[in-house]
Amino acid sequence: MVLFFLLLFLYLALFAGTISWLRWRRKTRWPFKEGDRLLRGPGEGLRRRLLELEERLLTVMVGTMIASTGVGAGSVQVSKLLGIPASTAGLVALVAILLVTLLGVGWAVRLWQERANCYLGWFGERITAEKLMPLLAQGYFVFHDVPGEPGKRGFNLDHVVVGPTGVTVVETKTRRKGNARPGFKDHEVVFDGSYLDWPWGRDRHGIEQALSEAEWLRKWIAGCTGLSVPVKAVLSLPGWYVREAPSRELRVVNPGFLPDAIRGRGDPVLTAHQVDLLRRQLDQRCRDVEE
Repeated sequence: MVLFFLLLFLYLALFAGTISWLRWRRKTRWPFKEGDRLLRGPGEGLRRRLLELEERLLTVMVGTMIASTGVGAGSVQVSKLLGIPASTAGLVALVAILLVTLLGVGWAVRLWQERANCYLGWFGERITAEKLMPLLAQGYFVFHDVPGEPGKRGFNLDHVVVGPTGVTVVETKTRRKGNARPGFKDHEVVFDGSYLDWPWGRDRHGIEQALSEAEWLRKWIAGCTGLSVPVKAVLSLPGWYVREAPSRELRVVNPGFLPDAIRGRGDPVLTAHQVDLLRRQLDQRCRDVEE
């Protein structure tokens, strides 16, 4: 057991030492200007969360193996000091190892489930982003994962579209499909103007969020530009066929219908100067991706 921990320590020390030496020996330098930042991509916040969850999952898995081994060996040593028979000591060690392993597996499973849900949301935002791309050739600008208020209660706006027909917030909600109730189709969502009828039940999942984000963006635009610009709210449901009733507050659509929902009747609302002003403000807010 002592040999095991010595080998583990030696491995970690060699790894850290080699990386430090390679960085010191390297004669090249970062080719970009200091302070260069990229625009946030679709689902940037979820991408960062995915990386964090993967690191935690690996740590928990490795840590569980090390902890179970250490607890088992420690139980044997304590049993010997207490004069407990070898057979009983072995049983105590086995029970201790199983308990630590079960706790570690439970923790790892929860992380895995969270990662699976996070990946589903990230993939849905990527799908929505791709369906927004045709708007770029029509004088629109698309920003993804726009940071809202910072702090513990901070949030991001999944997609913001600025163009001649105005400003639109697109909130993406990706949900798995399941068994449908009698009379409902397993691939269809019905929006009646207030509620979403899913195959399994009725709720307002994402509706309040999309509306509140549109209101927040309207106030933010007024605060930083002085423009009084109405902001449209759209809820995107990737992978679902959506039937919606007319609503003045919110559109709920499959991502494939987003360009039509955003363009509307095509009546100009913003001048070219206003579009450029909003583009520059959003570009500055979203350009925070670095090494």
